Amino acid sequence: MALTLFSCGESKTEDGHDEATHSETEENHSEGEDEEDNMEGEAKEVMLTAQQFEALQMEIDTLSQRYMSGYVEANGTLEVPPQNEASITAITGANVASIEVIEGDEVKKNQAVAYLSHPSIIQIQSDYLNAHSNSRFLKQEYERQKRLYEAGVASGMNFQKATADYQSSTAMVKGLEAQLRQYNINASGVRNGTIYQRVALRSPIAGVVEKVFIKTGQYVEPQTNLMEIVDTDHVHADLMVFEKDVDKVKKGQKVRFSIQSRPGKELEAVIYSVSQTFEQDPKAVHVHAEIENKESGLIPGMYIKGKIEVDNQQTTALPKSAIVTEAGKDYVFTAQGEGDVWSFTPIEVTTGEKDGDWIAIRFFETPDPNTRFAFNNAYYLMGEMKKGETEHEH
Repeated sequence: MALTLFSCGESKTEDGHDEATHSETEENHSEGEDEEDNMEGEAKEVMLTAQQFEALQMEIDTLSQRYMSGYVEANGTLEVPPQNEASITAITGANVASIEVIEGDEVKKNQAVAYLSHPSIIQIQSDYLNAHSNSRFLKQEYERQKRLYEAGVASGMNFQKATADYQSSTAMVKGLEAQLRQYNINASGVRNGTIYQRVALRSPIAGVVEKVFIKTGQYVEPQTNLMEIVDTDHVHADLMVFEKDVDKVKKGQKVRFSIQSRPGKELEAVIYSVSQTFEQDPKAVHVHAEIENKESGLIPGMYIKGKIEVDNQQTTALPKSAIVTEAGKDYVFTAQGEGDVWSFTPIEVTTGEKDGDWIAIRFFETPDPNTRFAFNNAYYLMGEMKKGETEHEH
């Protein structure tokens, strides 16, 4: 009896436990289903009032196709063509009498930038005066011998000698005049009796004085480099393109580049020349691009970082501020106005090439062409949506 009662009691206890457990499981499962139903029923969206919409300066629009470019990245410097750079040298040994400019000064073509003085400069003027006077005398003698020869009262030998002497003196005068022009000395002034104590060094181009290598009173040897002038109006972008990207680059392509002194600002240029020879260190070719809408302050030698547009095609794109990454996935937000309230719903997308602040996007399901999207504040909208989900869980 006792055993039977114990068995029955144990059986009842087990049955009771099973029933209680089964009941509790059904209750928990029911609650779980309710929570899942609630989560599925809950709209994953962010609601903004008209006041919030205005405060955030939300930008709403439909999607459109935009030209997006593929890029080749290339770095380099600002340079000027050789014909727009000039070195000013001394054609003879002389002393620096005065310096008329300093580095950074703008100069015009043929403007005097320094003066030189030396006895040799005075000597060449004296030589020219003597040669010119002698040439005048020999010209008169030539004309006299010519008249006598034509009259038959002088020998042909005397006429020939007078002719040779006059031609020789004329050549000497012309040679000395050419040298005076190299010294920037006015030959007519010397003929009138003016002896110039110093001569001007003049800039062969208009531009900016980049470097000055001399001091007042310094003696300079012939062909010494005294100054460098650069015409910055012709500054251009000189980029180095590596071997793997050379086939993608050609004339006419656009370049966008930035300089360190102007962070966040991009300048544009167009390629006008691609070198056909490789530099060995690094192995790359020079690409020259003419800068559009040049601004002041572009100095040769400045380091630049550039992107060459090598491919241009239309695709769907949104600004960077319209895309947010959450848990390794990218999202954009559709926008819908309902009276004074705006609702924003996230849609997962994949991102592609970048063009400045724009990023190409691709949808898993093509949206309706009339669907409007948020063009900014995606990070804020995602944060508000997560905040709302957290509050709902609590």
